[in-house]
Amino acid sequence: MKRKRLILSLILFGLWVVLPEVYGKPAYSANLETFLRKELFNTYEVLQRPQNQMFISMSLTILTVNDMSIKDQALSISGYLNVAWADDRLDWSNSSATVQDYSNVKFLFSTEEYVWRPALIIENSVNDISIISDKTIPMRITSRGIIYWNPSGIYVVSCESDTTYYPLDSQECSIKVSSWAYTSTEVHLTLGDPPIDLSFYSANGEWDLIGSSGTKSGDKTRGSDSFSSLTFTVKLQRRPMFHILNTLFPVALMALLIAMVFKLDVESGEKIGFALTVLLAYAVYLTMISDNIPSTSVTVCYLSLYLAFIFSLGGISVVLTIFVLSLHHKPEEDEIPRWVKSLTNTVLLKMALMKSCGKCCRNSKVTKVASMSDKTEIKKLKLSEKCEFPIVEATEDKNGDGITWHKLSVIMDRVFFNIYLLLIIMSTSMLLMVIFIHYSNA
Repeated sequence: MKRKRLILSLILFGLWVVLPEVYGKPAYSANLETFLRKELFNTYEVLQRPQNQMFISMSLTILTVNDMSIKDQALSISGYLNVAWADDRLDWSNSSATVQDYSNVKFLFSTEEYVWRPALIIENSVNDISIISDKTIPMRITSRGIIYWNPSGIYVVSCESDTTYYPLDSQECSIKVSSWAYTSTEVHLTLGDPPIDLSFYSANGEWDLIGSSGTKSGDKTRGSDSFSSLTFTVKLQRRPMFHILNTLFPVALMALLIAMVFKLDVESGEKIGFALTVLLAYAVYLTMISDNIPSTSVTVCYLSLYLAFIFSLGGISVVLTIFVLSLHHKPEEDEIPRWVKSLTNTVLLKMALMKSCGKCCRNSKVTKVASMSDKTEIKKLKLSEKCEFPIVEATEDKNGDGITWHKLSVIMDRVFFNIYLLLIIMSTSMLLMVIFIHYSNA
């Protein structure tokens, strides 16, 4: 009996000596993790930072761009920060430093109530400038004491908008994170790799995310102390189709309508009404654009300048229409000054793209033109019934021009139409060229 007991004891001793790893590494269990927590957190002080100078690695994961308001100059994004640092007090990888071997416990999870964390703020936050904190977010602690913390949220930050090329503009906004309370000699922020993670990014319907970067910005000085800071930058470009169909196309179309007032027949009685209607329509569009851009003079919107120019042309067109109407209704007995006739023959007819005043009648056909060889001969112009001028016999004119007030009003209508059409086409082409070149180069 004694011999059997001796043999059993030797076997057990041999197993203990030969297989120490099996018996030295207890398998993972809830009790084992509980013992580890008690051992690590028994003397742990939450308010005490692990080292004299802490190096905090940080990156930003963007989930989506919620809104980019150039009116309020604010960017709203959903995402979370990836923060990591080392805490030697929570290192259990070395079994000789613990009561027993906890190597089969790979990770621990805790919250900011029990573990030290850096005090961080979003410097350019619009809604709230406070310490980033969430007691419900768990921290992942590795066996080597590396802590991973991922505070999430909707970050609304100020963003200085550049409205120069609105509505095909691009904006560059920054999210600035800095240490609070701890100076740069106590907490030093470093960028993770990559600085901005877009693996889980969902596209926005209005804005394209065309670029992102992270930089180590200069330490911020508050009083006599400096604080470590990081800057995460995103570049957004507005999607063009909506504003091409709903802004640029209607604006260009209404600009052409301003010139059409000079193609409208005087006898229709609608010239003034048409001019005022187009003018008011442009005033509405100018108001709509002003409501969508910030009230700042730092940058000038090219579209606003274009609308102001076209609006000015619309206002001037009302005055010119009244001038044309006054010419049309001027009594034929009033003599036309000689300088006006000379200006008409030398300049206005060319600007109206007319060879002679014989074509001054809209919707008319000259059935017969008498020979112009004899300057003193009475000439008869037989006009169709559709002509807006009455059928008259031109009296003897020393210059032989046959210009009347009615014909002068038609010439001026065509001159103003050609000038307006040229100005509108040139200004519209310049606007579209500038904003589309910027859009393609962004």
